[in-house]
Amino acid sequence: KIQDGCNNFCSYCIIPYARGRIRSRTMESIKAELERLSASGFKEIVLTGINLSCYDDNGKKLIDVIEMADNVNGIERIRLGSLDPEVVTEDFVERLGKVKKICPHFHFSLQSGCDKTLKAMNRHYTSDEYYEKCQLIRKYIDNPAFTTDVIVGFPGETEEDYISSREFVKKDKFAELHVFKYSKRDGTVAAKMPNQIDEKIKTLRSEDLIKTGEELTKEFRQAKIGQDTTVLFEEKILLDNKEYWVGHTVDYIKIAVPEKENLEGQIRKVNVKDFLTNEIMLATM
Repeated sequence: KIQDGCNNFCSYCIIPYARGRIRSRTMESIKAELERLSASGFKEIVLTGINLSCYDDNGKKLIDVIEMADNVNGIERIRLGSLDPEVVTEDFVERLGKVKKICPHFHFSLQSGCDKTLKAMNRHYTSDEYYEKCQLIRKYIDNPAFTTDVIVGFPGETEEDYISSREFVKKDKFAELHVFKYSKRDGTVAAKMPNQIDEKIKTLRSEDLIKTGEELTKEFRQAKIGQDTTVLFEEKILLDNKEYWVGHTVDYIKIAVPEKENLEGQIRKVNVKDFLTNEIMLATM
């Protein structure tokens, strides 16, 4: 964790009141922790924060932390926590494209694909601007995996607004969706808004969008069949009385291999064969 707090005051969110304004760790303390982690055998690190995109240590920004981490011996993968569109500039992504250890997996905060809802949420971008940022990342990063959060049933969201949001999600071809039904947070602007949505409608929209997300995830993973990739193996599991070593690819696909050798903590090249379950893909080394 390299950053805490948030200044955005999205209308549905209590975090700025609960966690306070943004503050960032020093580059020196982050580097020292990375070196300790590397010395302990960790190969992948995830840079996280309440509002990671706003990292600022006396003018040093998130991209400076990433570039510094890229030069820490022993660290082989750098993954990023949730990003806001504001951080994605031409300079940021051009520099990011030169980071050898970056994982091409971006949890890119959306919340809604409907401009009316985004404005009511006090999100400072439109759906078109968000899409342009995704395209900018795709310009410099080969075949990135985008995951995101989407809220359904926000106060005032009509059926047309929801459909607009769902169609945007399809357009951007996310690798995975995290769908949330809007929930009131006392003390927030949204909690006092008129036209609160009935819980049954929220549930129907949530179920529908989850299904859309599952279809997109299957499409993204299916495209990997037959390809070579690398996996950082994390644990052994038992599935249908068979043992598998399981880990994640750089684009955060869960992979299992039927291997007796101890693979814990190793990064190995595999070839993706098929779906083992809806959540796990089967590969061979």
